[in-house]
Amino acid sequence: MSKHYPIIIEQDTDGFFIVTCPFFKGCRSYGKTIDEAMDNIKEAVELCAEE
Repeated sequence: MSKHYPIIIEQDTDGFFIVTCPFFKGCRSYGKTIDEAMDNIKEAVELCAEE
């Protein structure tokens, strides 16, 4: 069973995408592309959910 968590996507002045999952304190990641950022936040959320 998969769970769904809210995320916030922002783009910084250098063009990087910052992705945050507000459900978990401090759970954020980034990437040069949206796809890369989404892959990275999935991994970060999995690690946060384990704790």
